[in-house]
Amino acid sequence: MKKNVRLQVAKYVFFDGLAAIISYTLLYYFRKTIIETNKFGFQPEIIFDTKYLFGIAATTLFWLLIYWITGFYEDVFRRSRLREIMQTFNSAIFGSIIIFFALILDDWVESYKDYYQSFFTYFGSIMLFTAFFRFIISTQTNRKIQSRKLWFNTLLIGSNAKAVALFKDLEKQKRSTGNKFVGFASVYNEMEFLVENNIPLLGNYKDLSSIIKAHNIEEVIIAIESQEHEKLQEIINLLEDTNVRVKIIPDMYDIISGQVRMESLGTPLIEIKHELIAPWQKITKRLFDVFVSFALLILLSPLLLFAAIMVRLSSPGPIFYKQERLGINSKPFKIIKFRSMYADAEKNGPQLSKDNDSRITNWGLVMRKYRLDELPQFFNVLIGEMSIVGPRPERLFYTEQIIKKAPHYRHVQKVKPGITSWGMVKFGYAENVDEMVERVKYDMIYIENMNLLNDFKILFYTVLIVLQGRGQ
Repeated sequence: MKKNVRLQVAKYVFFDGLAAIISYTLLYYFRKTIIETNKFGFQPEIIFDTKYLFGIAATTLFWLLIYWITGFYEDVFRRSRLREIMQTFNSAIFGSIIIFFALILDDWVESYKDYYQSFFTYFGSIMLFTAFFRFIISTQTNRKIQSRKLWFNTLLIGSNAKAVALFKDLEKQKRSTGNKFVGFASVYNEMEFLVENNIPLLGNYKDLSSIIKAHNIEEVIIAIESQEHEKLQEIINLLEDTNVRVKIIPDMYDIISGQVRMESLGTPLIEIKHELIAPWQKITKRLFDVFVSFALLILLSPLLLFAAIMVRLSSPGPIFYKQERLGINSKPFKIIKFRSMYADAEKNGPQLSKDNDSRITNWGLVMRKYRLDELPQFFNVLIGEMSIVGPRPERLFYTEQIIKKAPHYRHVQKVKPGITSWGMVKFGYAENVDEMVERVKYDMIYIENMNLLNDFKILFYTVLIVLQGRGQ
């Protein structure tokens, strides 16, 4: 099914573009035949000239950009049509207001009422045509899913009564949910598995990563027994490193607390969301990172040059210190810093810095106090390896030790590492693994509350720390 994703996105893009063209054409025609006719007393000649064509191109690109930023072109096969209409309405309102100030507000008008008419003409047409085309595409897709012509390779985690009940419940439904079970993964290695009579055993939950890759799994449904719940957090942690949709059967507490949504009339399931931040915020965050990093590297270039000269004079060795760290999804990269230690500081293996560390040069102490050694990391931000705000990246040597004590650290690696973080603001530098584990709590709080407002809050506190020289 994955090979059809691009085709599905292309359908949405084409018809969204067509809706934008139709809407602009209607606005153009309305302005000529109604607004300008009332204003000047005669109907101007309607000419589809270069100005019209430029307007078509600019507004179409504008709308496609809006839909991309708001994440509409993601997860294009699993759509609630009602939610899709609401998302279209919100985008149409937001985009039409921008178009109003950019194009409509400078029109020749007879009275202010003409502005209202122009706005609602454009908003109504973009909303109507976009929603209409999308509804047709989504309806066709849903019919294919319900008739089992389109499906998602699904792995069932669990092997006994609950797994069997869930499997039979989904299979007997006349309208398919799109889940095609390719097999199940067990929690404990038992002699017999009840669900094995229906689908094959693919391995133990500890092999999730390899099972998902080998069988092209797109969805995972967790249906484990009560006595197996002690493994639930470990299972979810293992799934953090995968790009699959994860669902779980709810218990009564989940239903009472409102976590179960009535999205379909079938089997109730809770979806465990991987998305930590809204798509538009993710794109805005990246644009902010690029703009600020580029600006600071230029504005602070005299300070960077001064720091580089001082590093060279402080002790023999390179100016920059490059070290392999783990980034988003545990992908290794080389972090860049001004060297603050003597060249042979880690000749005896990896070591964390601490108070009164003899390995740190005199100039290195000054740089660490005001965090000047971190400035070259704006290059890492520019090329997309880091963000300005995000959990601090660690070396593989220490990451493995942290995960042993705090398995949920895998969740931290789902986002780009940053130059500064809530952990650095609230806790500061760590001198040992236990302190690193302690700092993870603050990074988890940041991730669970990740948004642009909190990023600005962290930046504000970071600037205060730098100006007050409270770095280490």
